[in-house]
Amino acid sequence: MASENQPIFHDFLPLMADKLGGERLIDELCNGFRLLMDPMKHVITFDSLKNNSGVLGLEDLTDDDLRSMLKEGDSDGDGVLNQMEFCVLMFRLSPELMKHSSLLLDEAMDAIFYGKYVARSW
Repeated sequence: MASENQPIFHDFLPLMADKLGGERLIDELCNGFRLLMDPMKHVITFDSLKNNSGVLGLEDLTDDDLRSMLKEGDSDGDGVLNQMEFCVLMFRLSPELMKHSSLLLDEAMDAIFYGKYVARSW
């Protein structure tokens, strides 16, 4: 049960994965990335996350929550999230998807690494 200070999180990623399939799921994650990214830097920064998080219903998150989210996904330590880091983070934050959908994950990761998401221009 979530405390009053904790946002309630409903993991819809497994449902989306079942309905959309791997490639379309990645398309939707990329759409989410674009909603949150800084349009000039093409990465998610603290400021872009803070300014755009309300679009996704995350307006109640504190600055510390937002910094924690960035730190959690920032695998290269540059303080921002690129598209790959964001997509990987979304999968990691969905334990049900990770547990039950390894084939879907393989398909989605192949799309990221070898498909149209490798060198996407904005």
